[in-house]
Amino acid sequence: MNFWDKLGTLDRRWIYLLVALSVIFPLIVPMSFKISITPEARQLFEAVDALPDSSVVMLTFDYYPSTVAETEPMATAALHHLFRKDCKVVTMTTIPLGGPSMAERVTRTVARKYNKVYGTDFVNLGYKANWVAVLKGMGTSIEAIYPADNSGTRLSELPLMATVKNYDDVSFIFVVADNDIVQNWVSIVNAQYGTPIGAGVTAVGAPKYYAFVGSGQLTGLLGGMKGAAEYELLADARGLAEKGMGMQSLAHLVIILMVIVGNIAFFAGRWSKKGKVK
Repeated sequence: MNFWDKLGTLDRRWIYLLVALSVIFPLIVPMSFKISITPEARQLFEAVDALPDSSVVMLTFDYYPSTVAETEPMATAALHHLFRKDCKVVTMTTIPLGGPSMAERVTRTVARKYNKVYGTDFVNLGYKANWVAVLKGMGTSIEAIYPADNSGTRLSELPLMATVKNYDDVSFIFVVADNDIVQNWVSIVNAQYGTPIGAGVTAVGAPKYYAFVGSGQLTGLLGGMKGAAEYELLADARGLAEKGMGMQSLAHLVIILMVIVGNIAFFAGRWSKKGKVK
């Protein structure tokens, strides 16, 4: 058996090991790959950055735990940007499985870095069933939909919610989602109440929403881990997405290299066999 035949029959476990090492290596030795900024990501950042300081922004955690790697860095970077601008943040979710707890964990973790006070600077409304009624109802009265926050505290006892009654008091809505809820935020809230909306979605879900940006129904869009990394760079809040892009990029390069080597081994093996037959 010649070299090419041996390479073509290489135990696949060696390939799996090589891919695993390509993911682990950037964790040990940080690697930096150039990340280009898409117009949609820049539009979203600029829309948020243009908000007057102390504006009220609603940030949604409309994603399941299974997509945390792509979506949570978006929410985290957005919070860094908003708290740095001294914006007031109201969070909520239409996802019952993990949504409220993820919103609680992320907001409180980032808030501590900026000495933000719960109830005054940020509030977590949590989850309510029947998202259509929730999205429509908050246009009239947020307190009617959420009498209490995620921890059970009455909204009337939270200073921030004394001034935030409905969408009229919300300057911007930043939707982070891994499902079709984005188009419902657009069709119900943006279309009916005129509140500006930007979104961060998974890579597989992003293509359908570029048309929304073109039509002006979304002010901007982040797609997948790359979109999260773009916002981290723009907001000067480098974190997990930028690190993840290093791992992802190196793993992709290794996979591409293996495909090329595999094809070379296949055709070289065939040519060598033809030569022996002659």
